[in-house]
Amino acid sequence: MTSTRYVKKIRPIQLIAVIFFTVSGGPYGLEPLLDYAGQHEALLVLLLTPLLWDIPAIFAVLELNSMMPVTGGYYKWVKYALGTRWGFYEGWWTWLYTFVDLAIYPVLFVQYASFFFPGLEVYKIPVCLVIIWASAGLNILGIVPVGKVSLVLGAAVLTPFAILFGMAFFNHHGVLFIPAPSLKHVAFPSLGMALYTVMWNCLGWDNTTTYAEEVEKPVRSYLVSMFVAFALVIVIYFLVIWVAQLWGISPAVLTDKGFPALGEMIGGHWLGALLALGGMASTLGIYAAVLLSVSRVPQVMSEDSLLPARINKLHSRFQTPYISIIICSVVVSLMILWTFADLLIIDVTVYGAGLSLEYISLIKLRRKQPEFHRPFKIPLNTTTLCLLLILPASVYFIALGGAFSSSAETVKPAVFAIITLASAELFWQLLRWRARKTESVY
Repeated sequence: MTSTRYVKKIRPIQLIAVIFFTVSGGPYGLEPLLDYAGQHEALLVLLLTPLLWDIPAIFAVLELNSMMPVTGGYYKWVKYALGTRWGFYEGWWTWLYTFVDLAIYPVLFVQYASFFFPGLEVYKIPVCLVIIWASAGLNILGIVPVGKVSLVLGAAVLTPFAILFGMAFFNHHGVLFIPAPSLKHVAFPSLGMALYTVMWNCLGWDNTTTYAEEVEKPVRSYLVSMFVAFALVIVIYFLVIWVAQLWGISPAVLTDKGFPALGEMIGGHWLGALLALGGMASTLGIYAAVLLSVSRVPQVMSEDSLLPARINKLHSRFQTPYISIIICSVVVSLMILWTFADLLIIDVTVYGAGLSLEYISLIKLRRKQPEFHRPFKIPLNTTTLCLLLILPASVYFIALGGAFSSSAETVKPAVFAIITLASAELFWQLLRWRARKTESVY
């Protein structure tokens, strides 16, 4: 007799919070946009990039997830559509990019906590390690505790910005409109970094599907939750950049001191403190949510013998992939010395490559298996869908080109990202060699 493993599942309201933190966590990290794109050009970049980069990704994820709402998400889709080799590429790339992504948030936590404790940067490493391993413990407890904590932290992130927006518009006595935005004065290298900034603040929609079997009524829940989360993210981003422009904060100050400086300008020290607390809550929530998503990928890859079987071991009480969570936490602990700008370039470059495999899988399944049941289907024929996917590819290559043409400092992480992508083939060949060696023994 076989026993059925019972896993507690999260509801849509919790899923919205987890998706919000996986993709965004609030506008923290968006501060350099004004410096890269300029005071008025920033809004145009901010509005166009999600339309060209996020909307295609969201629709592709929703269709693929409706076909296969399974643990492992994007890895399983690519493996099914393109074969084991490309499935390994997808899982490997996403695993690596998420290590880079996760390393950003403890560092940002220290930055916002420094508002209350000047000089905290000296203790950056121990503080980051506490965050990393506390989040590991929370994730081992399961998806429901992560969902509940995400709801609380979500309120802590959104409340200061609601106050900021209210005070900004109430106390502003000038014109509430700004001149029509244009990109003609933005240098190409700066445009590339502006795109990277927005793309990083809006990526990860596919990451939210790796735990689909732990979500109640996953097809409908994801459909509703993703669109609610997307609307929430875009509205907050637009308003905060608009407010920053209306109040004329120096882009350099905003980049250096973050949104707490904008809060101090508008409402005084107490509002700056609230926004600093929100930044701390944001980084904690994002870290926990992203770790939740990435820890499921090694689990399913080990089931397919693409990673050591021990990684697939589940906790006896909480039924979570605790070995995978611990491995992720160890690697991230070693990566917290990178700079924010370098991590951002590596993160988006590697993520974009993985996302391209999901787009290719979507097109192939449309052509080869049109009869496959799709509870949600993008209302476009396959040819039109192919043309639509040119948009996110264009944004990706413009950003990458901007990084290569900017300076030696931005070329280094871009080259490192490409080397990281190439490592998938190296490890795939090692897997094949190991398999052949095992077969020869028997």
